[in-house]
Amino acid sequence: MPVTQKQKGIIYMILSALSFAAMQVVVRLTREIPTMEQIFMRNLFILIAACYMIHRNGGSYFGERKYQVGLFGRSVSGFLGLVTLFYASSHAAQGDVTILNKLSPIFVTLLAVVFMKEKMLPIQVPALALSVLGASIVFRPSFQSNPLPLVMALLSALTSGIAYTLLGYLKDKVDAMTIIMHFSTFSAIASIPFMLKDFVVPSFKQAVLLLLIGVFGSLGQAFIPYAYRFAPASEISIYNYSGIIFSMILGFFILGEPVKFTSVIGGALVAAASVMVYVYNNRSNKRAGGETTK
Repeated sequence: MPVTQKQKGIIYMILSALSFAAMQVVVRLTREIPTMEQIFMRNLFILIAACYMIHRNGGSYFGERKYQVGLFGRSVSGFLGLVTLFYASSHAAQGDVTILNKLSPIFVTLLAVVFMKEKMLPIQVPALALSVLGASIVFRPSFQSNPLPLVMALLSALTSGIAYTLLGYLKDKVDAMTIIMHFSTFSAIASIPFMLKDFVVPSFKQAVLLLLIGVFGSLGQAFIPYAYRFAPASEISIYNYSGIIFSMILGFFILGEPVKFTSVIGGALVAAASVMVYVYNNRSNKRAGGETTK
């Protein structure tokens, strides 16, 4: 049975989610290495890969001057998203970190309403409520100890939401590889002063794991444009939430993290909120398509 274009897109999206989940686990395994050193190595690997791709295919390394404000905004917010995500991944359960990080679409919606004056769809109100409820369930046990790691995970969702909003503005204006090159270059350079301050010479094992952070991070980013090449984002982006399951499984088997009931319930609510919006948008698109063919 031949694989359809949409199925190919779904496979690439799931592979992206798996790669990012694996990256988070490796970040945890190298927690003795300072966060900025991890980020530098991750972005150095992606920078080299992006540079090669642009050189091979042709194109701009850093984009046109008129788009630099948007590109720098995306790079700064993406860098802050990495810092907060890596810190959270080093100090909290992987499933919880991924659940809170997956709240970024909610922040995209709120930012679009506040700054771009977009109207909130009727389905987005209950979806927002479900997401907040899910996040609060994940958070609640942590407030009995140290909430900072999960606060950082939530901040990673906010900064990622800003980055995704700017990506929406740039997607038809700047090539995807140029955006990756700009982001990875900025992040590598920005992390150098902090890295040098607390630099730790990695052992051979740690060096291999740092390399894997770059490999998994690169694969996670590379699989997304491939996924969207085979199917529209509106049809396959929901499969990115498989990262919640992957994070829990990898955290359990590799890190020995227990799968908490609160994490399962909270993750299910966050995923359910996205499924609601996904189904609503698909039905709306089908209705609109049906009306145009009449």
